[in-house]
Amino acid sequence: MLKVGLTGGIGAGKSEVSRLLVEHGAVLIDADRIAREVVAPGTAGLAAVVDAFGEGVLAEDGSLDRPKLGSIVFADAEKLAVLNSIVHPLVGARSHELEEAAAEDSVVVHDVPLLAENGLAPLYDLVIVVDASPETQLDRLVRLRGMTEGDARARMAAQATRDKRLEIADVVIDNDVPLEVLQRRVRDVWAELVRRARGASE
Repeated sequence: MLKVGLTGGIGAGKSEVSRLLVEHGAVLIDADRIAREVVAPGTAGLAAVVDAFGEGVLAEDGSLDRPKLGSIVFADAEKLAVLNSIVHPLVGARSHELEEAAAEDSVVVHDVPLLAENGLAPLYDLVIVVDASPETQLDRLVRLRGMTEGDARARMAAQATRDKRLEIADVVIDNDVPLEVLQRRVRDVWAELVRRARGASE
């Protein structure tokens, strides 16, 4: 098994890279998706978030109002740290379960947005960073996700710097490119991952 950490700044195109890797045969463990699961209605995770931040972070249907919570924590580093202390251990435990269930010769890709921020690089055999210029990130967040420029800049500022992400990279996928170029780059990276996985399982 080859354990790969995949990360990138918001708007860099990490989700597209993870989708392409899955098409090639990767087993994807998506930290964002798991983070939503562990605070779903009825979970201990959601109860802990409400204890920390109050009933105001709940939507009318009892689910977590993620935009409301985001507006609170992304403007306050201490509150973000509190949220992370609740969610990250739950995500880690679930990720481990999913990894254990994967086949021995798998390429397991952990899609982890905050990999650099949380010092998680040593957990993986290899770290892939999807990189794009801050100008490209900002454009995608405003144009494709409908964020205001202020919100987009705040989300970007809450993450690790571009340099910090690149420092931990074993492989960098430059995504300041058209989709067809990205597809070729991911295909080449996949071939290398398969080669390494075979070596690891022999």
